[in-house]
Amino acid sequence: VQLQASGGGLVQPGGSLRLSCAVSGQISSTYGMGWFRQPPGKDREFVAAIRYSDRGKYYADSLKGRFTISRDNAKNTVYLQMNSLKPEDTAVYFCALKIGRLILSSLKQANSYDYWGQGTLVTVSS
Repeated sequence: VQLQASGGGLVQPGGSLRLSCAVSGQISSTYGMGWFRQPPGKDREFVAAIRYSDRGKYYADSLKGRFTISRDNAKNTVYLQMNSLKPEDTAVYFCALKIGRLILSSLKQANSYDYWGQGTLVTVSS
């Protein structure tokens, strides 16, 4: 299984970006997806997660209302729409995949995911 994240770049404060994460390879079950980010000099942190059915979406409290996670299972792709970006959103953004169902008590923990993408850099600066 491979995850390819894309869509990062330089954006001005207040701008928007949409990240994509394409999943390839054989997966014999449903899977949950998550986005994490790692700001410069800081630890990796949870951003958002989504169930395979698209009926469960979860966000870091500080990002609700600005970020939206979605997925297209036909394309094996997960998206992260980021609006009203702030300089503190600058980070490397990683997508992650968990085989099977997301567990509510652990979906914000990086070690609960089985596969990771390589990361895409988002820089918010004027």
